[in-house]
Formats: sequence, C-alpha cells, structure tokens
Amino acid sequence: MRRLAAVALALGCALAARASSLQISPVLVELMPGQGASAMTLRNPGKEPIYGQVRVFRWDQSADNDQLEPSDELVASPPLIRIEPQGEQLVRLVRRDAAAVTAERNYRVLVDEVPSLDAASGNGVNIRLRYSVPVFVEPPGPPGLPQLSWELRRAGTQWQLRVSNTGHRRAQLAAVQVIGADGVAHEINRGLLGYALAGRTRQWTIALDEDIAAHGPLKLRANLNAQPIETVLSVPARP
Repeated sequence: MRRLAAVALALGCALAARASSLQISPVLVELMPGQGASAMTLRNPGKEPIYGQVRVFRWDQSADNDQLEPSDELVASPPLIRIEPQGEQLVRLVRRDAAAVTAERNYRVLVDEVPSLDAASGNGVNIRLRYSVPVFVEPPGPPGLPQLSWELRRAGTQWQLRVSNTGHRRAQLAAVQVIGADGVAHEINRGLLGYALAGRTRQWTIALDEDIAAHGPLKLRANLNAQPIETVLSVPARP
C-alpha cells in the first residue's frame, strides 16, 4: 500500500502540474495550534461538470520515497464532489481530535477526478487526474525551524543529493543549483524539488557531470521554505 501510494503521489503531482481543468486553493494548508479545521476551494473553469473524490493520508518519508497511509485523523467533507461548469466547491478539513500535537504532523489530501460519482463510490476507480495537497498540523509554542545537512553522494554512475532534516519543521526545497569550484551554477530544477519532513532524510537522484567534485569544494543554492539560501555541500569520499 505504501509503495502504491508513493507512486500515486509522484504521478499525481506531475499530472496536477499539467492539468488546467480543476483549480485548487490553497496549494498548502497549515492548521495552527488550537485550529481544528480549515478548507480548500475547488474551482471548475471548464464547460463540463467535474466529479471527484477527496481522501486524506498520513504522510511520512523514507530516504527514497514518500509514504502514504489512509487516515481518519483528518476528515475531508464532502468526500465526493460534483462541480458545475464555472462553479466551485468548498472542501472542509476537520481534525477528529483537536488536542494539541507534540510535533509537526503531516498529511496529504488527494483529490481524484473521476468520470462520475458512481465511479468514485465503486471499486476499481478510473482516475482521470490526481492532485495532491500537503497539510501540516503545527504544535504549540514558537514555530520550529528545519535544520538541514546536505550531501552529494555517488551511487554507481549517478549522483544523489541527500538532505537530512534534524529540525522540527518541514523543509520545502525548490530552485536547486549546485555551484562548482569554478563558480558555475548547475541547475538541478527550476520549480519544486520536494520536501524533507521534520526528523527525516530524503534523497534525489540528480544529473551532474561525473567529475564535478574533482576540482574543489561545492556549494548549493536553493529556496528553502520560499527563502533563498546558499550552503556548503558535503561530498563524502567514495569507499
């Protein structure tokens, strides 16, 4: 289930980026301390009705994958939707237990476009498009911060960017560049690379020249939670 959910998440993000039918706002939801509910607005700018289902998953990570497990801790209402052309639907997200959390808690809300509401309520759903919205429940006290360490590792003939987050807040990573010893910036991606959740390690396989680390120290530039950073990039010696 976890592997299938992770594949669905990756596929859903890619599909959502290309889709022009369903519009969702906000694209990230935060529930602050004492806040038991929030909402998303789904809009249909098209000429045909949109049918869909809305489901909630707890979100965790291993080094290589996002892991999703069905959860009833956060309830999406309504779970089945029909949005008329040029119409919109408010989807409420309600915590079943409003007690304070002790650490940042992570969810993903998956919104699936389906051919009809009958299809959504049956087995073997034919999903046309999938959208994935991150939801974070925050603990009391001052906002936590991510604490990141960055490594560039060889994995056979490829490079892997490994990010360890020992802090108390997720790290959203975007617009990542590796800066060579000669000052040349090597673009890894322009948009969102992904997240390193609090207390987790995440890694991505990236395209770089094989000898990029042979000419001197490397740096990394990125947007971390929408703020620009530049840091030293560690390159462990190969065994």
